[in-house]
Amino acid sequence: MKTAAEALIEFLAAQGIDRAFCVPGESYIALLDALHAHPRMDLVTCRSEGGAGFMAVADGKMTGKPGVVLVSRGPGACNASIALHTAEQDAVPMILLIGQVEKRDLRRNAFQEIDYARMFGGIAKWVGEATSADQVPELIARAYAMAMQGVPGPVVLSLPEDVLAEPCAAAILPATIAAPAQPAAADVARLASMLRSAERPIILAGHAIDTPGGREALLRFAEAWQTPVAVSFRRQDLFPNDHALYAGDLGLRNPDAQRAAFADADLVVALGTRLTDITTQGWIWPAPGQRLAHICAEPRFLGWHFPAELAVAADARAVLAALGAEKPGAPAARGAWAKKLRDLQTADSQVAATTHNDGIAFARIAKLIGEIAAPDAMIALDAGTFGAPFYRKIAWVSPRRLLAPVSGAMGFGVPAGVAAALRHPDRQVIALVGDGGALMTGGEFAVAVARGVPLKMILSDNGSYASIRIHQERAHPGRVSGTSLENPDFAAWCAAFREPVTRIETDADMPKLAEALAAPGPAAIHVRTSLQAVLPK
Repeated sequence: MKTAAEALIEFLAAQGIDRAFCVPGESYIALLDALHAHPRMDLVTCRSEGGAGFMAVADGKMTGKPGVVLVSRGPGACNASIALHTAEQDAVPMILLIGQVEKRDLRRNAFQEIDYARMFGGIAKWVGEATSADQVPELIARAYAMAMQGVPGPVVLSLPEDVLAEPCAAAILPATIAAPAQPAAADVARLASMLRSAERPIILAGHAIDTPGGREALLRFAEAWQTPVAVSFRRQDLFPNDHALYAGDLGLRNPDAQRAAFADADLVVALGTRLTDITTQGWIWPAPGQRLAHICAEPRFLGWHFPAELAVAADARAVLAALGAEKPGAPAARGAWAKKLRDLQTADSQVAATTHNDGIAFARIAKLIGEIAAPDAMIALDAGTFGAPFYRKIAWVSPRRLLAPVSGAMGFGVPAGVAAALRHPDRQVIALVGDGGALMTGGEFAVAVARGVPLKMILSDNGSYASIRIHQERAHPGRVSGTSLENPDFAAWCAAFREPVTRIETDADMPKLAEALAAPGPAAIHVRTSLQAVLPK
């Protein structure tokens, strides 16, 4: 008879999940044993639970299936919580499996015990806990369905270590996932009518387009209806940035002229997005009086802060498919509107050819990577000021892929790059990280080296938590507190991974970057980056 752990792994494998990430713990030894014996599941051993969780988030972004991460109770679960929050903010399916104390010790404040329903109830879509082996097949099936359906997100399953090792007589259940919600015909017709009459419409594309066929469907629709497309926060790769209908992103510190133009739209179609604070520029856009059609798979995200003239609880892809049967139409003024938005976006993509005596402006590094990276490159970004140019200074065109934390979590970049290199070993994968994030989870580069995947890690070193320093200088000029970093010799640190290291310190070194990215195998590239280039003038 199978153990509960073996039944759980068999269920995941049956759904096409072929990889899990972990930091091992004695509280789930039975799960480790089940994975050892399974022929189709790859277990990736990581250096921190946060890193393992970030890898699972990135894997979920790429596959569309839940990223799976295994951690031990207490400290392991706490360390993994940053990735759980990232999955929730990013709308990524994820399953966090936690080895729990023995069932006899539950709710008795045992060694390393935490009540995960209370701990994660405000972050996860669902939290479950098994108290018998026969419950495990039902609970893992429920966890999988909850992670996948509606707006995807993270779920948590707590598994007492003795329960995992017990025989399980219950049948392994099939996955039952609710079919994507279809729009009502009347809503589709009304949306089509709103689009036909709008002179200055704009589509705001969100997480629901990041699905198989979603990008292609959005492009066909935008071209057929000649409607400009903006993307929500850190989702630049949803629409080709070199297209005449690309209007830019809704992110941090949009230029005033672009914000003013967006505020002049006479119809906003929010397509597969939750309309969160950054995408809405601090809850001010769409502005009162602007017509809004909001499409989201879960009705609980409709009408939060923005009353919509048309609110549709349906799958964004289904809405695009249904609109394909409607006759497109556009007023004559639509072309001038699209050109205005495009011109503003193009102006914002320019990079000044400035020089600084404290290092290289990282915007120039970003621009060069945008020019020389492979057309199908996977580019993983950590949070930080160094990453800002990648959102507006380079053109994202499919199949090039962006992996970035919508949550703004530092420490995401290197683990995400490792996950991408494991998932796509035949593609160029570049992970970019700042000197702050590098010493959080940069050690996960060791996983890439151990696995023999050709990950390129680029480290921006400016001796500062620069994103915070910028805010600090604006609020309290000249009063630097808590934002300076005393860094190690990062080139030597990179060399400790026993892979080639390239130093970029001046403009004359820039050709070395292209050479390092073109060389086969993994590599680390250390860039001395200008802090002055990003501080307020």
